[in-house]
Amino acid sequence: MSRVAPDMSFIENRPQNMALQFRERVAKSPALEAFRYPAADGQPWTSLTWKQAGDRVEKLAAGLLALGIESEQRVGIAAGTRVEWIEADLAILSAGAATTTVYPSTMAADVAYILADSASRIVFAEDDEQVQKLRDHRADLPELFKVVVFDGTTDGDWVIGLDDLAALGEQHLATTPDAVDTSVAAITGNQLATLIYTSGTTGKPKGVRLTHSSWTYEGAVIQSQKILDESDLQFLWLPMAHSFGKVLLSAQLACGFATAVDGRVDRIIDNLAIVQPTFMGAAPRIFEKAYARIITMQEAEGGAKEKIFNAAFEVGRKVDALKLAGKPVPFTLKLQHGLFDKLVFSKIRARFGGRVRFFISGSAALNREIAEWFHAAGILILEGYGLTETAAGAFVNHPDDYKIGTVGPVFPGGQVRLGEGDEIQIKGPNIMDGYHNLPEETAKTLTEDGWLHTGDKGSLDADGFLTITGRIKELFKTSGGKYVAPPAIEAKFKAICPYASQFMVFGNERNYVIALVTLDPDAMAGWAAENGKAGASYTDVVSSPEVRAMIAEYVEQLNAQLNRWESVKKFEILDHDLTIESGELTPSMKVKRNVVEVNNKDRIDALYA
Repeated sequence: MSRVAPDMSFIENRPQNMALQFRERVAKSPALEAFRYPAADGQPWTSLTWKQAGDRVEKLAAGLLALGIESEQRVGIAAGTRVEWIEADLAILSAGAATTTVYPSTMAADVAYILADSASRIVFAEDDEQVQKLRDHRADLPELFKVVVFDGTTDGDWVIGLDDLAALGEQHLATTPDAVDTSVAAITGNQLATLIYTSGTTGKPKGVRLTHSSWTYEGAVIQSQKILDESDLQFLWLPMAHSFGKVLLSAQLACGFATAVDGRVDRIIDNLAIVQPTFMGAAPRIFEKAYARIITMQEAEGGAKEKIFNAAFEVGRKVDALKLAGKPVPFTLKLQHGLFDKLVFSKIRARFGGRVRFFISGSAALNREIAEWFHAAGILILEGYGLTETAAGAFVNHPDDYKIGTVGPVFPGGQVRLGEGDEIQIKGPNIMDGYHNLPEETAKTLTEDGWLHTGDKGSLDADGFLTITGRIKELFKTSGGKYVAPPAIEAKFKAICPYASQFMVFGNERNYVIALVTLDPDAMAGWAAENGKAGASYTDVVSSPEVRAMIAEYVEQLNAQLNRWESVKKFEILDHDLTIESGELTPSMKVKRNVVEVNNKDRIDALYA
């Protein structure tokens, strides 16, 4: 694997704003498919060309201008991932305004805080439930004068529909045909494009200010890698309110591939079989669940099928080890691999649609053993790294130049250095403008010469590949003075135990380490059916002595891989899984460790009694 030095001219030659980036794509590929989205269940998906998307966005942008929206004023979107989210976002940007993103799972009081802090003037709301949150706090939102609903009840005044906004736009364009052209031409690269409020574990969320320039750079970088083009098809389920979802939109505009959009997480596997994408971005939890599901299914079948399955992965790992070391694969081993590819690996790939060239994993650390397991099956997961404050992407592995266990090299045009305590610090065109209305927080995170403190620990190898070694704030010290890195231990357990959903390690200033465990509801339903507990409630199953004994065995396996001071002395299985709705997971499925710790203080204390 060799890396060619990239041509850096893409940085200067990229469009000056994201609205122009979209318009250039429409002009270049008018008849090609831009988006597809599900119609009613069981019906074929609906497809939109770039020209159709461009016409729709222009009317919506003109509608916003007709309502009086001005340069850099904020317009909120409170909705799940769907094609209307993307159309609304592109319309906001084309009108010269800036998008404030709001997760549909956000509590009403927090929605009100975000919209008030951002001074959002208009909000696109998904449905009546989202509109009701705005009604309940209307007195707290003096700037908000109009709501545009995707699927919901309109009142012809404060709440109008998406088609109503488009009709307003058509009227505006009839009298001022160049309104949107003028708006797009006036947008500078350093103009605010997006306000993304990070879901902090404590305190109020912070609004990350991202400019047009940061997004067009992200798209141009991905285009410069020459790994995606108009022939590709993306499946997009990630929350568009999250920077990972948003950066994939910029990549789409730059590269021109089509995107199938459906944000329903419970439909991902079904949709992959229908859509048959060539790539997809995902959080590690999706890969963990898929891995656990396949492993438990094979264990349940047992017998000859399980033996073939295990033998296939033994051969797959041997072949991988030779290839990654640049050594030839012996003829006999190659024959065995070909046979196992037909019998086992091709069926695993078929679960993901059968056409995936690679997945991109981000938003949290991917377990190395799980990445290697997928790789042995012929499924490449390219891990990347970034933060909301870096417009999502800052590092990524390349399909022709990757190292499993790392997040790849820094993006061309970006810089990285390791500061005190091996803190990863990043500089480049993708770095945020700062935190909205929070100059002191901005000064703590951004140096005067533009370096971003990430708060993550890392190491760089001789080729510039970055390995994330932990989050500085997540490291804790036992009362014996030994440092423990919870994410590393937690990732090991998830690779060992196919029933695990979450494994959370605690022990700060305590004399030993303990863990709270949650088990995956789907995996446990399968276990219950095979162990005489079919029909029992989730709580009854995970509270049973048999499950406790099973998890204890997995914890023993984990401890065999750990230093004495890291080993888990006691654990408790929670009677529920963590959810976004409970506030214990972020919408990108990261655990809010502080929230879990507060919610389970009595349980944790009892494990030290």
